[in-house]
Amino acid sequence: MPAAPRSRRERPAKPALTRSGIIDSAIEIMRAEGLDRVTMRRLAQALDTGPASLYVYVSNTAELHAAVLDELLGSIDLKPVDGEGDWSARLIEVLTSYTAVLFDYPGLAQSALVARPSGDNYLDLLEALLALLHQGGIAPERAAWAVDLLLQFGTATAAEHASATTDFDALRTAIREQDRPRIVAVRSELLSGTGQERLAWGFRVLINGTLHTPRK
Repeated sequence: MPAAPRSRRERPAKPALTRSGIIDSAIEIMRAEGLDRVTMRRLAQALDTGPASLYVYVSNTAELHAAVLDELLGSIDLKPVDGEGDWSARLIEVLTSYTAVLFDYPGLAQSALVARPSGDNYLDLLEALLALLHQGGIAPERAAWAVDLLLQFGTATAAEHASATTDFDALRTAIREQDRPRIVAVRSELLSGTGQERLAWGFRVLINGTLHTPRK
């Protein structure tokens, strides 16, 4: 015998929608299914509501992805800001922690190239980077532009890592098999170094450039 229909009044009330609850659900979907599945429609399904209800809190998928990234940036280690020792080494520690968050979520790294967060965790990161650049005696106007370059490099490195494994294998093979003289001369160096070593070196290049390059 089919079950009797249940009155809406007898059903448990759904939790009220909130921006933080929406973002938490989006993170759960990303971890379980990947960032490609974090859409307004999929999120509405998970929250048992209509997509239109979500637009009150998040205007589009790009904003949603940026909000997800901002939430995850809360795990960045900012303790080096108040630490001891060389300021540039501590700056690289913070930047490496930022890049590590993106390494853990490859799809998010690619999204971060175009969907920049603007929440509290991102602003805390920005404040920390500016504080470390100030400790290094870098003029405020240079520091203001430098943070953009440093974060772009970390983001681009993580995004490249997320998508280029197969392509890099092909490039490695091509470098080893061709005979162009200048490439042959540095063949081993082109393929040398760990990802961590190259990342740290890249940050040092940008920091040194900031120290010695005036804005005008």
